[in-house]
Amino acid sequence: MRNQLEGYATGFWQVLPQLVLSVVFLVFVWAVAKVLSWVLPKMLRRARMRRALVDVVMMLAIVGLWLFGVLIAVTIAFPTITPGRALTALGVGGVAIGFAFKDVFENFLAGVLLLIREPFSIDDYIDCENIEGQVEEITIRDTHVRQTDGQLVVAPNAMFFKNPVTIRTAKDVRRTTIICGVAYGEDVDAAREIIAKAVRDVDSVRDDVRDVEIFAQEFADSAINFEITWWTGSRPLDIRSSRDKVVAAVKRALDEAGVEIPFPYRTMTFKEPLSILGKDAENKDAAA
Repeated sequence: MRNQLEGYATGFWQVLPQLVLSVVFLVFVWAVAKVLSWVLPKMLRRARMRRALVDVVMMLAIVGLWLFGVLIAVTIAFPTITPGRALTALGVGGVAIGFAFKDVFENFLAGVLLLIREPFSIDDYIDCENIEGQVEEITIRDTHVRQTDGQLVVAPNAMFFKNPVTIRTAKDVRRTTIICGVAYGEDVDAAREIIAKAVRDVDSVRDDVRDVEIFAQEFADSAINFEITWWTGSRPLDIRSSRDKVVAAVKRALDEAGVEIPFPYRTMTFKEPLSILGKDAENKDAAA
């Protein structure tokens, strides 16, 4: 037992200089990481890189530096462990960790690809898998979407990477449509002109992008329906506000021109002819 302890002590004193060198090298790696974390973000921001993508690059750079530093420190402390063996051990461990944290790495890689490709950005309004709202934050793992009713949805990045995403604010303008019916007794062309003028006069209608489009759509039950299409701001509030103004303007213009917006009409038919009672018959029935 004594000889074994003496052997451990002798081996420790022999390895001690190498351990000291290994610790000194790790301190040097720590200093380089500090300098890198101070210099690299400034360089990336000068390149107008997004903050979230800067964080990704920083994390990858720091993790890579530390992995390289620890690998070299291990080979300094234990010369019998070659870099090849250390990399083999890291590879086997990496496979095991990859299987254990499959979903975490999937979302991480999806987040990196989303930040690099930039299909959508912060403040965009998106719709994906029944999640619709404004993007507030994009992190490495998930994306924060504020719905129009105020609720915050935190969804994994893999969902936005693997499923179709509708970006409603990809452009500054978006098209919207309403249906308006006029009575069968009205002049179709005159009604179209009245509606077109009313829509163009609305301040939120962007007729400078594309002109208002009005088409007679169908012969409905009680009216001839017009499809009214125009362009306005792309945010959900812009769409609702513009639709409100257009509906009010079209209703006002048609009322002023005396054009009827009909209520639903119903025509009833009977197999047998109906007898119409006169006033005398009604009075007799009442007296009886």
